[in-house]
Amino acid sequence: MRGFETAKGYTNINLPKRSTAHSAGYDFETCEVLTLEPGEIGLAKTGVKAYMQSDEVLKLYPRSSLPKKFGVTIPNNVGIIDSDYYGNKDNDGAIYIQLMNFKDDPVTIEKGTRIAQGIFMKYLLSDDDKASGTRNGGFGSTGH
Repeated sequence: MRGFETAKGYTNINLPKRSTAHSAGYDFETCEVLTLEPGEIGLAKTGVKAYMQSDEVLKLYPRSSLPKKFGVTIPNNVGIIDSDYYGNKDNDGAIYIQLMNFKDDPVTIEKGTRIAQGIFMKYLLSDDDKASGTRNGGFGSTGH
């Protein structure tokens, strides 16, 4: 019904998991080193793709320790992974997480660093919803 897989082209990936029995979020790690210059926004690769029901979304939130430990955050506050992102032709649905360095010095995030937590959620549609487009990629792929 919902879960995680390794995206095509990636190997030796740790799939997201919850840390405790009462954790809401699944911890996402970087799958390679990422260095960000001051003020820079970069994409942290996870090598993970997520599958879910058509009326569900995966929301990605920054881990609470991210700003204090590294001086970075997720600049759009929450990432949205729609169900139709899974397996898309551009990148197989590989999840990337935007990170912004707000420090005055470069920051390096090492491979395996837990940077975000993902929470699966149901969502509702309005009575007059008529969406019929199809996804053809990742960031900004809906063209709006």
